[in-house]
Amino acid sequence: MSASPAAGTVLCDLDAIADGGAREFVFGSGTLRVFVVRRGANAWGYINECPHHYVPLNDREDAFVTYDHEWIICSAHAAVFRYEDGFCEDGPCKGKRLRTFAVTVDAGEVRVG
Repeated sequence: MSASPAAGTVLCDLDAIADGGAREFVFGSGTLRVFVVRRGANAWGYINECPHHYVPLNDREDAFVTYDHEWIICSAHAAVFRYEDGFCEDGPCKGKRLRTFAVTVDAGEVRVG
């Protein structure tokens, strides 16, 4: 049995994620940790794992972005990633990407893609 939820599964209302913020979702008794970042009407999903040493990016609940809400940040390594594609712009894994977790926004809901 897969830890990943089925396509179309509602994760939350888009408004449950602050504009510029992020929210984590955990599946399979913690075997799959993902997070969703939001900018306006857009949302992107990623596996919660830094490509540097494969540790979770956050050190506190839903703490995935910089204070100015411009970047996704790894709390362990200070690597910064773009919202729209998970590309690492700076830090020890510069040039690598976060692994995506497909999401869609439909009728104001964030769903598994």
